[in-house]
Amino acid sequence: MAMSRGSEDRPEKLELELDSQVQRTETAEDADFRRRELRVVAKLDLYICPILIVLQLISFLDRGNIGFAATQGMIGDLHLVGTQVNTAISLFYPLYILAEFPAALIVKRVGFNLVIPTATLCWGIACLGNGFVKNFAELTACRLLLGMFEAFLFPSLTLMLANWYKRDEIGLRISYLFVASAMSSAFGGLIAFGILHMEGIAGYPGWRWLYIIEGAITVVIAVLCYFVIPSSYMTAYFLDEDDRAIMRLRAELTEAYNGGRGHYTRSEFIMAIMDIKTWLHTIVQVMSLTVLYGFSVFLPIILRFGFNYSVEQSQYLSIPVFFWGSIVYGVCGYLSDRYTRRFLACILGAPLGMVGYAVLLGDNHVAVGVKYFACFLIASCAWMLGGANLAWFSTNTAPDGKRAASIGLGLSLGNVGGIISGQIYPQTHAPAYTLGHAWSLGAIALCFCLWWVLRHIYYKREALKERMGEVSVLDPGCFSDRSPSYKYEH
Repeated sequence: MAMSRGSEDRPEKLELELDSQVQRTETAEDADFRRRELRVVAKLDLYICPILIVLQLISFLDRGNIGFAATQGMIGDLHLVGTQVNTAISLFYPLYILAEFPAALIVKRVGFNLVIPTATLCWGIACLGNGFVKNFAELTACRLLLGMFEAFLFPSLTLMLANWYKRDEIGLRISYLFVASAMSSAFGGLIAFGILHMEGIAGYPGWRWLYIIEGAITVVIAVLCYFVIPSSYMTAYFLDEDDRAIMRLRAELTEAYNGGRGHYTRSEFIMAIMDIKTWLHTIVQVMSLTVLYGFSVFLPIILRFGFNYSVEQSQYLSIPVFFWGSIVYGVCGYLSDRYTRRFLACILGAPLGMVGYAVLLGDNHVAVGVKYFACFLIASCAWMLGGANLAWFSTNTAPDGKRAASIGLGLSLGNVGGIISGQIYPQTHAPAYTLGHAWSLGAIALCFCLWWVLRHIYYKREALKERMGEVSVLDPGCFSDRSPSYKYEH
């Protein structure tokens, strides 16, 4: 009987040993895949992200330099009166808004490698043209064209990141874009300060050289982008065959989780506009961009005519404020991506911004040094508002056709905030600028409240999914972020 019992035990032991060996093999394969995947992601960060960061940086440089130009004599040279400079700032956005949504829908069909360089080349020429304008009409024409061509950039960059990176990697990379926009303001102040020394060269005032030099740089970068932006991972010059195999598997995993192939359909567009979170995130984006554009464009003007600093001081004192905003957003974006805490990234900076604007509303009752410190408080939230909201919105929307439609809608309507921001700081309201500060304070407060509403919606939907149970979706056409298998990030 002992021999019989031993013979029965041996097959069981052999089966356990085989299971253990298979498990060890799978673990080893997973570790090897992860090692190879990390190498590929490192290459993407080395070759893809720097291109997108530079493009975002020059984009905000070219749209925001009007604030620096206004303090350097553009208003007098072009004989601008009343709120004409505010009108010129706002007119960047009508065509920007109209073009941004279709840009988000068609960019993956036309190709990132064609859309991005062409749009960059066109807005570079428009920016350069600002250096030769003679009156208000020509200035507004250049601003309209600049807005129309720049509209293609940000949705293209966002969707390109989604095309190359996985869902849990994209938040940090989107933060790079907003860090670049913050850094562009700092660089803009540095460049504007340097341009002051070009006053009178070739008979041109310094503000014209600001446009000419920045526009020429953009044109050169655009030409280079035709050669360095790949059409897909299959043709990327920096990936070898093993890397492409990893990218292919990553794309399959992303497609299996997100649903779709990145091309929008009518049903996915309807899903986007029928989802309440699309509209709530969009309202937040409008308010966020009102604050961001108002602060980044008008800070030099506020320092010059509100705080009564000199032209030189208004240029270089803006640099540390913008630099601080970029550091704060970079750190918070990293932590948000590292720990997938999207909600906290949204709300933590808002109280600082509200305090900052409340201090500025004190006007003559507050010392200039204190008001300047309040600008740092505002910078702590200005880029966090829109960047964190967009990252939270993007990572909680599927399939990717719905995501393309939702992001396009959010970005397009969100830029209504740009139109608003151009009108809330009229020059006639200097030095107090009460309307602009009060409006921005209210916008941050509304964002803060709506984020709590969105948090409630996400948790309510997750609870509903748990009651439905973990079920597989048989029809891929029915998959969305409302499906039980899709987990929201909070």
